[in-house]
Amino acid sequence: MSSFVAAGNASATPADPIPNATFYPDIDPAAFRDAHRIDGTVTPQRLANVLLTAIAATNRVLRAWQAQQVEAGYPVIDAVPAPDWQPAGIYPALYQRAVFAEAHAQLLERYRDYDATAATRDRGDLHDETADTYRRDARWAVSQICGRPNVTVELI
Repeated sequence: MSSFVAAGNASATPADPIPNATFYPDIDPAAFRDAHRIDGTVTPQRLANVLLTAIAATNRVLRAWQAQQVEAGYPVIDAVPAPDWQPAGIYPALYQRAVFAEAHAQLLERYRDYDATAATRDRGDLHDETADTYRRDARWAVSQICGRPNVTVELI
């Protein structure tokens, strides 16, 4: 899977973790930069913004699952027991994957116009496909958290 990599300032100022709802862990922008190889071309403010909106989107689709867990007596995602066939800590890991993938998709969509000359227009089309791939990864992580199967449907 390809990633957004651009020339730029490789030493962006690290940002503070982004506070989350009490059920979910805070999100560390430095961990996102490291995991997805996002360089300093993406400013800390823009990075914080896409991570915040990715958190909001992920929390929204998980709100029913979260309510079930809280009702069952698990006040935070770390406390939710994993099924026997899953490793410990799978829910926080899948949650982070969903947030990071959603944020990366947003970055790819917004940076498409960074250099939209005729020579790079075709590469922009590749970014669309990659953004869709990251969105799929986010949806699959949410499906795995909720215990639903992954489904890919294509219109013919």
